Amino acid sequence: MTLAPLLLFQARPPTSIMDMIVGGTLPTQIVLTVLAVASLSTWWLIFHKWRQFRDVRHQGDSFLEYMERAQRLDDAYKLILSLPESPYGRVFRQGVNFFSELRPGALSEGAPPIEGLSLTQLEALRLVLEKEEAEERDELAHGLGWLATIGSVAPLMGLMGTVIGIMNAFLGITSAGSSNIMAVAPGVAEALITTVAGLAVAIPAVIAYNHFVAQLNLVSGELEGFSSEFIGTLAREGLV
Repeated sequence: MTLAPLLLFQARPPTSIMDMIVGGTLPTQIVLTVLAVASLSTWWLIFHKWRQFRDVRHQGDSFLEYMERAQRLDDAYKLILSLPESPYGRVFRQGVNFFSELRPGALSEGAPPIEGLSLTQLEALRLVLEKEEAEERDELAHGLGWLATIGSVAPLMGLMGTVIGIMNAFLGITSAGSSNIMAVAPGVAEALITTVAGLAVAIPAVIAYNHFVAQLNLVSGELEGFSSEFIGTLAREGLV
């Protein structure tokens, strides 16, 4: 059984892009289906990450506002407990909890003067804060790898569909025994649809990835700055 009839484009010339998609060859439809799934995944990730970073920014503003209102570190800790969970609050609580383990009761109001932290203990506190920062960064970065992958692979998928489509178009010409441009035009047009689809999927993914990476770097920088400020606050209050 020859495959030539399967490679021929539909007898009635297509009049729209939808005709090309519906009446396209199996490889083209497979590529377009994969790209459609990738597109849906991309837009879901974009919406999810946009909400996540928007919430983190609002939480960060509230957190810093509460920190500025507090007179002492223990006052700030009590205020932060009333806020929703956030990366900033988790880093702060992790630092306070670890310091309280090293110097129990030191943050209580009216506590007597205490001996400052040793260099080893101070370094351990820094490591605890850095570990929490890394965990928060990893949490915020979750899903960005998929955006990068889709942005890189989608154009290649579209190109593959185009190459296969053009091959089929020329095989159809050979089978029909005609070199008329009208014989190859529909097949080439169908093949190019996958390239357009691949770019349509990739462009939003790449733009979103770059935007969210910039947001991630901004939040990470703020967390690092806050960790340094946390240790500085301990020093100002004579706790290190």
